[in-house]
Amino acid sequence: MCLAIPACIVELLPDDMARIELDGVRKEISLSLVEGASVGDYVIVHVGYALQLLDPEEAAHTLALFAELASQA
Repeated sequence: MCLAIPACIVELLPDDMARIELDGVRKEISLSLVEGASVGDYVIVHVGYALQLLDPEEAAHTLALFAELASQA
């Protein structure tokens, strides 16, 4: 099973790279599969690649579900 997570782009970097943040953790990812992404956008991230842009409301809903699951563990 694979898991792709929503994360917010906090910085655009050279060579189709970006820095994302999720729960205070920052990571560099590739934007080579997504066109038109900018700072503040949410993307679905899997194995270091942004797979698609995500609506901010949908991202918030998904992140809330992840937080709920974590609190039940």
